Amino acid sequence: MKIDLDQFYIENDEPKRSCLLALRDIILSTDTAITETRKYGMPCFCYQNKMFCYLWVDKKTDQPYLLMVEGKHLNHPKLEKGDRSRMKIFRVDANNDLPLETIQTILNQALDLYRNGIIRIR
Repeated sequence: MKIDLDQFYIENDEPKRSCLLALRDIILSTDTAITETRKYGMPCFCYQNKMFCYLWVDKKTDQPYLLMVEGKHLNHPKLEKGDRSRMKIFRVDANNDLPLETIQTILNQALDLYRNGIIRIR
């Protein structure tokens, strides 16, 4: 299973690969209850076995983004709703330093939805 998870990262060229791996580390280090799996061909991160966020690369811009599953509950100026009803995305530029503080803020706001019972965990 680990090989399957790693394949997504290996398939991406630099600097996207390093950016995605850094995002993976940031997500996994946010809370010990976060685990990684693969759904729909992309890395999926779960909080206590409930889908939390995904990593993906935009086909048009060829840049990574963080997709927040319960984005409709999040109110952050850097999150984009687009035409999605439930999810929101946070775009990152693989050629620049990651905005660590912003990423951590978004991840913690999202985790609070689960921790505070706004999003039910089975």
